[in-house]
Amino acid sequence: MYKLLKQEGRAKRGEFHTVHGVIQTPVFMNVGTVAAIKGAVSTQDLYQIKTQVELSNTYHLHVRPGDEKIKAMGGLHKFMSWDKPILTDSGGFQVFSLAKLRKIKEEGVYFNSHVDGRKIFMGPEESMQIQSNLASTIAMAFDECPSSVAERSYVENSVARTTRWLERCKKKMARLNSLEDTINKNQLLFGINQGAIFEDIRIDHAKRISELDLDGYAIGGLAVGESHEEMYHILDVTVPHLPVNKPTYLMGVGSPANILEGVERGVDFFDCVYPSRNGRHGHVYTNHGKLNLFNQKYELDTRPIEEGCQCPTCQHYSRAYVRHLLKAKEMLGMRLCVLHNLYFYNNMMEEIRDALDEGRFHAYKEEKLYQMQQGENS
Repeated sequence: MYKLLKQEGRAKRGEFHTVHGVIQTPVFMNVGTVAAIKGAVSTQDLYQIKTQVELSNTYHLHVRPGDEKIKAMGGLHKFMSWDKPILTDSGGFQVFSLAKLRKIKEEGVYFNSHVDGRKIFMGPEESMQIQSNLASTIAMAFDECPSSVAERSYVENSVARTTRWLERCKKKMARLNSLEDTINKNQLLFGINQGAIFEDIRIDHAKRISELDLDGYAIGGLAVGESHEEMYHILDVTVPHLPVNKPTYLMGVGSPANILEGVERGVDFFDCVYPSRNGRHGHVYTNHGKLNLFNQKYELDTRPIEEGCQCPTCQHYSRAYVRHLLKAKEMLGMRLCVLHNLYFYNNMMEEIRDALDEGRFHAYKEEKLYQMQQGENS
């Protein structure tokens, strides 16, 4: 159940009550595609860096090790030793990113595994069954993610199919949650709004899926090639047509600036691979912009990545040491950068929630954006 605590303009401050605990929103979900955060980050680390929700991938876990094996292990929470909420995406985005390997039909999608090439079929019912086996807190509906530059007629047909698939997902989820051997009988279902950058298609789809009274609603198919201005415009026109008393999730977004702009437009949930991916390449986030620790100027820099940061990396190690580890291709270097970046994101969300609680989000956002745009001047 979602409880709207406060609003400042369109920005929402809420609490989402789930069987695995309460999620304070706005929230950033830490991406652990195959049930682990890339960069040698453990679930114990996630507790330390203020993670509220971990996100795993239905398609990848279906391919390896297999969702039925995870069910036999007691579900994803037991398998990865994590007792807080987990969101599983539906596999739709991965299926559609494997463009050369797939064939879309009304019943679902036929495609080849990226691991061993074997033929796989996934449709709404299969996606729900896999996510039920994983026993995640929140399951995402199976959808098609059309390209942001697709023809209008293609997008219209795709969105209509996604709506039909959503109805099938809802029906299948209700049945699975009623079965005796289902691990999480309180699994929640979020529907996904699509429509590329056609605002009328987005709005119509948002109205249509809102009628289905789901547990939450996501906006998909953004941050896939369109400009930031186009993305913000789609949020401006679409979010008002989604229920304000349900969580809104902007999928796969984004940078700290994207998140601040998303919150201002009424988004509750975010996820993105940026913090972990950038961290593995020595790019770290600070309140004064991003640093590239491979730069020689940090060779003898005794300061932490960011002064005052309470992450496990900044509490113990210098920029010079982390740079040395990265240059030496030592795994610890990647790990320390990923820990810092995820902490930075999770901590920023905490600051956003505090600012909303105190009615000063707009001022906080402007100051934060200004600071980050100044870059590293020291």
